[in-house]
Amino acid sequence: MLDKFLDYLQFEKRYSPHTITSYKKDLEDFSYFYLKTESSEDISKADKKVIRNFIVELSENNIARRSINRKLSSLRSFYLYLLKIGEINVSPTESISSLKFYPEKQIPMSKEEMQVLNDNIFGQVNDRLEKCIMEVLYQTGIRKAELCGMMFESVNLSGNELKIIGKGNKERYIPISEDLSILLKSYLDIRMPQDEYKSYFFVNKKGKKLNEKFVYVVVNKYLSLITTKEKRSPHILRHSFATHVLDNGAEISKVKKILGHSSLASTQVYTNANIEQLKKVFNQAHPRASKKEEL
Repeated sequence: MLDKFLDYLQFEKRYSPHTITSYKKDLEDFSYFYLKTESSEDISKADKKVIRNFIVELSENNIARRSINRKLSSLRSFYLYLLKIGEINVSPTESISSLKFYPEKQIPMSKEEMQVLNDNIFGQVNDRLEKCIMEVLYQTGIRKAELCGMMFESVNLSGNELKIIGKGNKERYIPISEDLSILLKSYLDIRMPQDEYKSYFFVNKKGKKLNEKFVYVVVNKYLSLITTKEKRSPHILRHSFATHVLDNGAEISKVKKILGHSSLASTQVYTNANIEQLKKVFNQAHPRASKKEEL
């Protein structure tokens, strides 16, 4: 049944491979728990009590509440699928609420830190692949999974544009600078993909598709050279991109489109745009906003 559900996510819902892998991991974790506690592999028979016990065990093992909620969300989707195909009549997750948590504040890199990286660090870097990884993430705000899955045919260097396949297989186009195009062209001089990975733009030194762990290690390495901030991940580069372009006066609706968000609220939260900047955007752009009064 799990395989059928994963096929449903892939072929009907058209979820990305990364998202499907996350669902698979969450459901396998629950399947192991169910086998351990109920001596059965048929998780379609699970009840609310088992789901709650699973959440309790995760909490006792100090799993972050955000991660627990993601696993619960995966279970909800699985049992909704079973309802849809008539395998069950009631979902065991129906009356189980997500855990409350306070999101950890994401502190982006400052413009000054990123300038130090560009002026002092990259000038001494000979690894074009690693430099490309850092620059593409920071200059476009794409996710690490999107970078790893970027197709060769989707990179238009003559037109300074990238086509990105995001969540739900949604396409979006992102403009890039002339300098970034030049950097990517220089990477093509050393790009040597194995035949089965030729369709991917970025490949590692063995000619294989980049994996997300490698991208994380690269980003963490370079950000460690310019900051003492605790969070030094690809997500922080995405966060930094959005914060910096908003601070420079970019329209939040356009930033939303570039980031691939489905709602404006997601962009506001994700970029942690300060209220003064949002007020400025409103007062400058909204036809009913007073030009003389602040919000």
